[in-house]
Amino acid sequence: MTLDDLRVFVAVCRAGSLSAVARDLTCTQSAVSQRVKRLERETGVSLLERQPRGVVPTAAGRLLCEAAADGIAGLDLALRRLGDLVNGESGAVRITTGGTTVRHFMAEAIVSFRRRYPKVSLEFQTESSSRGCFDALTASNLDLAWITLGGPVRGIEQRPVVELPWVLAVRAGDPLAARSRVEVSDLADVRLVRLPPNSTSGGRLDAALAELGVRAGSDTSVADWDTALLLAELGLGRAVVPALPGLPVPGERGPLRLVPIPALPPLPVGWAVRRWDALPPLARAFADTVARSLRGDVPAARQRAARRPAARHPTARRPAGPPE
Repeated sequence: MTLDDLRVFVAVCRAGSLSAVARDLTCTQSAVSQRVKRLERETGVSLLERQPRGVVPTAAGRLLCEAAADGIAGLDLALRRLGDLVNGESGAVRITTGGTTVRHFMAEAIVSFRRRYPKVSLEFQTESSSRGCFDALTASNLDLAWITLGGPVRGIEQRPVVELPWVLAVRAGDPLAARSRVEVSDLADVRLVRLPPNSTSGGRLDAALAELGVRAGSDTSVADWDTALLLAELGLGRAVVPALPGLPVPGERGPLRLVPIPALPPLPVGWAVRRWDALPPLARAFADTVARSLRGDVPAARQRAARRPAARHPTARRPAGPPE
């Protein structure tokens, strides 16, 4: 049994497919299967169960996967910290996040960070959802994940940075464009461009609307907020979106109008890590830089999350302190 065997096994459990892991590792499916079989010989139990659409871990497999993932994560963090001690202010910070996050939340911080740490590289891995970011964070040697905050996740510590108010994006000339605000009841008859409900932000929006007694209709589903904004700007729909940093201020000239929806609870966004107290110094410095940049740029109404305690799993260790 080797560390690589365990890494491959964890990857197979998360992907639910031997062939998908083989493609990621640029090896044959047989090579992946042999690693799993070696673990089964060592443990004396069956670890995977074949199904029509892939594989799932058995009860014994789930036990080994959870233990291996925790152990690999701790070892990766230790190796990264040793590397920082050897290299000083050189090395890499590895971040996973959505496809449009860097432009909206990190552009200014990246410039500032690279000016301060010119020998440090910033490496990004794109995922399509917060769940994908969590999986990538726990399955590899990534340092940070920028996410929409949701419920507790085992083995993950979440820290809010800012809260984003919701706005209705419409094309100039739309009957709602001239309003100073939109009431939630106004959305009952509006067909929205929206994110899939299985996304964290889309799910939070649906839950907030349902709690307020509104079930808005939808004709179009998109993968990210930028696409929703573009469709609204082109007059192809209306979209309820978070007021992302860098968006035009409501009332400015241009084809797009953003009308506040004060009744909707703001959307919390921020960092997720495996353990804040084990985060490499350079990764902590980047997280701090992003937080300072955003808190200096967004309205005070979005900063309430910074004063709230971290959302964490009940069994997780208490973080050493806030990001900044």
